Amino acid sequence: MNTPSDTTTAGAQSRSVTNLTPKSTKRSTWWKRGEHLVQHTPTETFYCRVKVNGKTIRASLETNVLTTARDRLPLKVAELRKPKAEIGTFGDGRLKYEAETRNGYTSRKKRLIKLAPLSITYRLRCLECLRRSLVETVFSKTWKDLSESSQTDYLAKLDAMKASAITKAVCDAWQAHYSSLYSAQVFNNTVNTLRRVLELAGLSRDDNKAYDIGRMDIVEKQIRLPRPEQFDHIIELIETSGAAQAKDCANLARFLAFTGCRIAEAKQAVWGDVNWPDNTLQIHSVKVRGSHDGSVTRMLPMNPALRGLLEKLSEGKTPEPSSHICKVFECQKSLDRACKLAGCKRLVHHDLRHYFVTKCLQAGVGVFTLAKWIGHRDNGKLLLKVYAHLQAEHSQQQANLVQFGATPMKQLAAATN
Repeated sequence: MNTPSDTTTAGAQSRSVTNLTPKSTKRSTWWKRGEHLVQHTPTETFYCRVKVNGKTIRASLETNVLTTARDRLPLKVAELRKPKAEIGTFGDGRLKYEAETRNGYTSRKKRLIKLAPLSITYRLRCLECLRRSLVETVFSKTWKDLSESSQTDYLAKLDAMKASAITKAVCDAWQAHYSSLYSAQVFNNTVNTLRRVLELAGLSRDDNKAYDIGRMDIVEKQIRLPRPEQFDHIIELIETSGAAQAKDCANLARFLAFTGCRIAEAKQAVWGDVNWPDNTLQIHSVKVRGSHDGSVTRMLPMNPALRGLLEKLSEGKTPEPSSHICKVFECQKSLDRACKLAGCKRLVHHDLRHYFVTKCLQAGVGVFTLAKWIGHRDNGKLLLKVYAHLQAEHSQQQANLVQFGATPMKQLAAATN
């Protein structure tokens, strides 16, 4: 393809050249095509060539078209001549990370991502664990053996370190130490924290050795839930334990199991969220994904068990709209005791959310609909992944209902035998 002519600077005379113009008879790898512009003759790719601090630097313009190379050249020259950002300390990056997190936003692939309150708390907790583990790695100390004043001193020393001092050797040692203490998910999230802290301290992607740390594979844990009769027995044990708030704890457990709420969402549920005529309950979601702004809620149609529970709790009184539905906000100790007495695997609050999802899937609720009920925005992808075994069981049950004639196959087989 012909391109506009170019004027060479070699020799006393000028000559018109194009991409198709025969090159110099000299066996040169680089062909000068203008100021700061050279062409790599074997591949015909254009490069920017500049001197920075007395050192010649070449950078590809990623094109073999002369006009395109000329368009890209000024930006590439400016980029190569731009002074490198000054590398700060680990503490500089840490403070910027804390400020960024507390402001409720983070940068991901050059986009601002809004953080939910729980995400902010979790990220700050990961940062604290990161700092303690780096003290143990860099200074060869055991955190629990240090006095409070010594802990403060070593954290100050860590903050004073240049970010570039977090070398590959330090990252490798930290990886071996930290991965033995925490789950794969916590480890991977803390790696992200370390990368971001060093990035905010001024390290480029190439110099940020935290990117050399491999991520751990997350193995999905098997969900083991109580049978319906076991669930009823657990609730009964909680309610009849004799504790001062035994009934309130039992009602919280029922509410979590009948709604699929997270425990933080149950804490926000008030009587004003109950719409008796429409038979719905408004849930205030605690997880905010993407760049969504404002309060996020979802509507949950009340199943018979949930409506019966709410009617029982409001029986004989008219609760204030701002009053909390649940009178207690945790029942873990009651759950632990009841599960032990019932001979059942220990349950935590979130397992009651799994119980809700399991019962809904077994009842034939569609994955897309259920994802909306529990506040997932992936249209059921996570449900299909986590509860694949239940989907297979339900699929087989549905297949067993299919008949192809007036005589069921079992009776037909018996007759032929």
